[in-house]
Amino acid sequence: MEWQMWFTMASVVSMFILLAKTKIGPEWVCLGTLVLLLTVGILTPVQAVIGMANKGMLTVAILFIVAAAIKETGAIKLITPFLSGRPKSTAAAQLRMMLPTTVLSAFLNNTPVVAIFIPAISAWAKRIKIPVSKLMIPLSYAAILGGTCTVIGTSTNLVISGIFEKETGIKIAFFEIAKVGVPSVIVMYGAIFLLARWLLPDRSSAIEQMGDPKEYTIEMEVSPSSGLEGKTLGQAGFTSENDFNIIEIIRDGRILPTIDRETEIKEGDRLIFVGDTDLVSELQKAKGLTPVLERMFEIGTPRPDRCLVEVVVSPSNRLIGRSIVGGHFRQLYDSVIVAVSRAGSQIKGTIGNIVLQSGDTLLLETHPSFYVRHRNSRDFYLISQLEESSSPRHNKAIFSVMVLIGMVLLASFGGIGMFKSSIIAATILLITRCITPPQALRSIDTQVLLVIIAAFGIGKAMEITGAAGFIAAQAVGLGHGNPWLILAALYLTTSILTEMVTNNAAALILFPIAMATANQMGVNVTPYIFAIMMGASASFATPIGYQCNMMVFGPGGYRFSDYLKIGIPMNLIMWITASILIPIIWPF
Repeated sequence: MEWQMWFTMASVVSMFILLAKTKIGPEWVCLGTLVLLLTVGILTPVQAVIGMANKGMLTVAILFIVAAAIKETGAIKLITPFLSGRPKSTAAAQLRMMLPTTVLSAFLNNTPVVAIFIPAISAWAKRIKIPVSKLMIPLSYAAILGGTCTVIGTSTNLVISGIFEKETGIKIAFFEIAKVGVPSVIVMYGAIFLLARWLLPDRSSAIEQMGDPKEYTIEMEVSPSSGLEGKTLGQAGFTSENDFNIIEIIRDGRILPTIDRETEIKEGDRLIFVGDTDLVSELQKAKGLTPVLERMFEIGTPRPDRCLVEVVVSPSNRLIGRSIVGGHFRQLYDSVIVAVSRAGSQIKGTIGNIVLQSGDTLLLETHPSFYVRHRNSRDFYLISQLEESSSPRHNKAIFSVMVLIGMVLLASFGGIGMFKSSIIAATILLITRCITPPQALRSIDTQVLLVIIAAFGIGKAMEITGAAGFIAAQAVGLGHGNPWLILAALYLTTSILTEMVTNNAAALILFPIAMATANQMGVNVTPYIFAIMMGASASFATPIGYQCNMMVFGPGGYRFSDYLKIGIPMNLIMWITASILIPIIWPF
């Protein structure tokens, strides 16, 4: 299969060039490479689509649903309490995010950890005005290296430790790999703090930097049994430091003369905020607050199934010159007005008494079908739906967290694996309506899944043509019989292969080579095994080398070249660190 091997290697190199140098979507580049290998006969149809039936890919798809359910119930705030306040620098924000991610990834599958934190970090980045592109790659790196600290931290560790025990009878202890994993995490933290400032891109747009130019007036009422009764504005977090600008509090029909962070909240208070669309979305998700007009006029659509829609009132709207309440807006449009902006400025007074004018911008809480029903209406100039604006099901937040914990425990100690555990969890979350089927479908990132599917097929081609084995043998041969140099070469080879195929495939290809090499030289094989485990996990230079990297690709707004800029230095630093520490910890 000589020509097939060279053709496969040339195809993979071409694929990486296209990914690095063009703006073509990574899923199309990878799928195109897969189709090419199928067309020339290197892969059979069954081998080409092997990724579609792979448990790893299917688990990622299901975990998107689980993570979305955590977000839809508002439970993400229970899991990520550290994402609060305003760090003084980007490095401080990275540290606050990376520490818990690393710890969790040591004991949990790092894929759901990243999946759960992505939406929380995206919202946090907007709130603290730090480009999300400065946080997403560090999130992935923290999860990856957190997984190197225990035997169950990554699937690669489990697979290799199992094979090693079967071949040698030696069982690797739960925290044994932490001897090199923890120092590597510390080195990684230092490297990110030093390199991220220059090598991580700033993908914040001009709009993100300026903020929303419109200022909305939002009127919310403190609900009964909200948990806010008796708290001060500071204790509830409704302060300018948290981007909550309250201009008035109406209590028993009277406006409070003064407002400060020590003002106590009472049941039935009407809190009038001023802010942009992000503030409106946050208020819609805040537990214990309800839009005032919803109290007055209930609409048919259950609140968790609603979304926010932005409309601009046209001159032909029949309600111009009439107040919102007097014009029966709710009955006409089956929508509740939650915020109003006029010429980009706030409007004084309660929302119900505002008299509509042409050009007013309204934020409506309504059914997602509002756009379809009114997109050609002459009543509005513009109709657009805000993303991530549905109201959380707060009453199911704790339940969804318990389901998540149960899924992890079942996968870790129940003996049925993450795939079955995630199916059970997603089914429970759907049945209990922690997430609806339409929301579940929208939560699945098809780009990620297509890249994973294609990567499995390409990895299979590397394996069956002998290309992966050829590369591995050449790299290991550079050691010239020196155990230390061979270990360094083995780690580097594993790391490079992991960037091109999957981490499990790279480790499994190199495992027999490591065993044979150690036996021929009569040295301890243990350091070589840990070199493979670390090299297969510490994948930083490409988004397709590790699922966590691919998962943050879209949310971070990255390009393929962004991973190369910071990932190659990170790979080299981890290579040097592991090559020095492993032989010291486990002598030859």
